[in-house]
Amino acid sequence: MAASGFEGFEKRLEIHFSGDDPAIEMGGLRQLDFDSLEQVLLAVQCTVVSAVSNQYFDSYVLSESSLFVYPTKIIIKTCGTTQLLKSIRPFIHFACQMGLIITECRYTRGNYIFPKAQPYPHTSFKEEISYLQDQLPNHLCYRKASVMPSKFTSHSWHVFSACDKFYPIPIPNDQYTVEICMTDLDLVLARKFFKNPDTTGKQMTEVTGIGEIIPSALICEFAFDPCGYSMNGIDGDRYSTIHVTPEDGFSYASYECVGSVYDEDDIGRILKKVVQVFRPGTMSVSISCSSSSSSEISTRIVKAVEPLGMKRRNCTIDEFPAAGTVVFQTFTLTANR
Repeated sequence: MAASGFEGFEKRLEIHFSGDDPAIEMGGLRQLDFDSLEQVLLAVQCTVVSAVSNQYFDSYVLSESSLFVYPTKIIIKTCGTTQLLKSIRPFIHFACQMGLIITECRYTRGNYIFPKAQPYPHTSFKEEISYLQDQLPNHLCYRKASVMPSKFTSHSWHVFSACDKFYPIPIPNDQYTVEICMTDLDLVLARKFFKNPDTTGKQMTEVTGIGEIIPSALICEFAFDPCGYSMNGIDGDRYSTIHVTPEDGFSYASYECVGSVYDEDDIGRILKKVVQVFRPGTMSVSISCSSSSSSEISTRIVKAVEPLGMKRRNCTIDEFPAAGTVVFQTFTLTANR
């Protein structure tokens, strides 16, 4: 818990590995036993509160956000005063025992609401980058760090990326990852994330409309006491995740998913639903994709949310090793609530 309130903005880490086909066919990183996962999470200072799996990956709702484990990829995002970057060395160690070697690492986050409450190594982006540089092996030699600005000091996008090849395996032209950060949530809508004695996570999913964002997803959710909500959605080999800190004065919600420009369930429709669920005063949207699809995806997002009274205030584009093109946009609410 931060000194002035709970820190909603997450830190996000994505680590890719490679190895012999037999190791991967046996499940790769999914062979990691729960005790080992708990060791990693203990270093980060969070725990598992709920979990669900399918044939493609394992999904864990954490006491502070989410963890996804694929055969050759780990995605972990944590909020509050967790020490996310302390998970890097343990994950690399356990992967090495399975015959896997790290090939890519990506770290992203927004602006902390309570930066002075963050512990080492998260007291500043400079310190985070220094820590990352020390933790990663030397063969990840192509590295870049950047802060993508906006017109609002409360919303900028911090990105670090490292990989072992100058021309890594390219991101498929149609695929994207979208990370959305929302602040100043509508007060009436935010109240739906406060828990009554008999409230369950499933009830919050239904009453808020979250279940309608990606109707085909299997949702694993958790309602926190006295307030707050987290969910992971699994849909084939794709994940989605939502985390909500509803307290007035530092309200925050995040949404993340992966998709394809060819999906029938278009990113524009998904964004409309997300905005309708939370009605944020300010929203940032980061898209990681190939350079060939970045313009089309970002345009779809603008066309989807501006009719809902959200005005785009800036758009920043940058290129990163392994991560491809990152497009960062911010929006503010212009219509009356």
